[in-house]
Amino acid sequence: MSRKTLVERFRSARSDPALAVLEGFHPLKHAIRFGAELIEAVGLDMAELEGLRADFAPDIAGSMDEIVGVVPPDVFRRLAPIPPPTGVIAIARRPEVSLSKVLNDPSPSSVVLLENPRNLLNIGAAVRVAAAAGAAGVVTTGPQDPWNPAALIAGAGLQYALPVTRTSIGHITGPDSSRLLVVVDPSGEPLEQGSVPAHALLAFGSERGGISPQLMALADGCVSIPMAPGVSSLN
Repeated sequence: MSRKTLVERFRSARSDPALAVLEGFHPLKHAIRFGAELIEAVGLDMAELEGLRADFAPDIAGSMDEIVGVVPPDVFRRLAPIPPPTGVIAIARRPEVSLSKVLNDPSPSSVVLLENPRNLLNIGAAVRVAAAAGAAGVVTTGPQDPWNPAALIAGAGLQYALPVTRTSIGHITGPDSSRLLVVVDPSGEPLEQGSVPAHALLAFGSERGGISPQLMALADGCVSIPMAPGVSSLN
């Protein structure tokens, strides 16, 4: 494959809704760990990447040179707007996620709903927290794609660790969902153990406006997260 074709493949993958561009070792590590289908992976220094694998992902079978191909620095710099400092970038298929299955998963774990988040890095951070907490999935609304390369960087590729998808408000409540909708808002009762029922849909509003009146009207419950004076980010 020519260098020009390689650059075009990575650039076009960024806007392909069936693909994910994994910029850096940690998104690639988690994608592999959680069974992503890799299409292509390229890097700069196999010895350095193998050292990262040995330190941070010894559970990944094989060596990095079995997964990653070497490209010259001038080509690597053209594969992403900001070349990953860990010297590796990959294309993988996005998993197919059924919203109905996520909402009706019988496990007691909550699904996290992000209503119209504006910042891709915030989306990635929320995915990381949700994955660490054992959430049953993350659902977003609004124009921002939770599989955008920037969100994947902030999420360290943990979008592959649990179902992550985007939809509209009209599809997350009603007969298609067996979950109670609990929203996080400053007007709610302070969050305590047991405040959020099992098998809930736990909703967080946008960074600027919080929960919308439309979603608040659909809520079965409302909680607030206690915070130190002057801090407002979590609600």
